[in-house]
Amino acid sequence: MLSEIQTMRGTVRGKTIELDQDVGVADGQEVEVELKVIKPKRVLPGPPAGWKSGMESATLGLLVDSWTDEDDRILEAIYQDRKRDRQWSNGE
Repeated sequence: MLSEIQTMRGTVRGKTIELDQDVGVADGQEVEVELKVIKPKRVLPGPPAGWKSGMESATLGLLVDSWTDEDDRILEAIYQDRKRDRQWSNGE
């Protein structure tokens, strides 16, 4: 019989907690449970199919189907703003 406090992980399923390992106590034995909710691991999406690190075409082509002239205009405006800010901070 288990006589010490143990920390175990499990998953809540309704009113049941399914533990990841055998508890080592008799079926039906009353126990006291203290819960600590574990934040789920954040899964980020991976790269697109066929992508390989360092492939120039893989990076350049990602937005080609959705890129517009307006996107070019916005990026140019950002570039000019940054250029102007650098000139101003350098006293030019």
